[in-house]
Amino acid sequence: MTSSAASDLPGIAEIRAAELRLAGRVVLTPLLESPLLNARLGFRLLVKAETLQRTGSFKFRGAMNTLLQLDERQRRAGVVAYSSGNHAQGVAAAAQLLGVPATIVMPADAPAIKAANTRGYGAEVVFYDRWRDNREAIGAAIAAERGASLVPPYDDARVIAGQGTAGLEIAAQAAALGARLDALVVPASGGGLVAGCALALAAQSPQTRVYSAEPEAADDLRRSLAAGERLANDPAARSICDALLAPMPGEIPFAIHRRLLAGGLVASDAEVCRAMAVAFADLKLVVEPGGAAALAAVLAGRLDAKGRTVAVIASGGNVERDTFVKALAGA
Repeated sequence: MTSSAASDLPGIAEIRAAELRLAGRVVLTPLLESPLLNARLGFRLLVKAETLQRTGSFKFRGAMNTLLQLDERQRRAGVVAYSSGNHAQGVAAAAQLLGVPATIVMPADAPAIKAANTRGYGAEVVFYDRWRDNREAIGAAIAAERGASLVPPYDDARVIAGQGTAGLEIAAQAAALGARLDALVVPASGGGLVAGCALALAAQSPQTRVYSAEPEAADDLRRSLAAGERLANDPAARSICDALLAPMPGEIPFAIHRRLLAGGLVASDAEVCRAMAVAFADLKLVVEPGGAAALAAVLAGRLDAKGRTVAVIASGGNVERDTFVKALAGA
């Protein structure tokens, strides 16, 4: 952790400020449960449906919180982001609402629905090879050439604070349901969402233990937590969870992870497919593979949840029809 990065760590004050800034701009997504599912599981499961957020994922929160803090000159110059799809859509939609030009660097193998939606929000899309090219370098070069502002997907205090508003909502919604949250499990790629939620829960529900959830083939955060330092994924790693394939945890998020997370959980691709099927059948939600990782890890028993109350975030629902049908058929 560099001193400059350490000084950029957000806290609960930044998350509460983001909540005020985003009021009326983001959807207050529901915290759902199914009594029948709870009875089968033997514990109370609450699911935060960020699939119903603007653009179909939590990413809109951090993107809008960041763009709202740009000054007029920065807005005129535009923004650049790099993303496998959900951050791309979040930035593009926020930029469109605020009249800000946006350029998004996306992997060529990103789901077509994510690329199409990003263009639909008015952004320019620049493709790259996920396995060969450096997206950060491409984004930085475009931003420098155009004088635009970079909006990172997770390594940014403003982005993390925006994502943390989901954690504030979970704490308030669980309290309104009379639930004492024992644990919260959050899908993780670069780790912005789980970092923001850990900060929020530490302030609003300190008894709640917060865990990350990743594909078992790309478990960089789980291994990094165990080692006490950031570790990278194997570049050859593959998973159905296209949204959760960042090369390693972000520097700023990991400074929060190592302090506040109780641990890291994993799920196989087969378990992710089963979770997508459960979300569809029991909660009537369409969840993309990466968005189902936390639910998958809990359903697979990676957390001792018997007799407890556990919340998970269904972080995104931007899934191709064929992928969704195959996932449900194979569950």
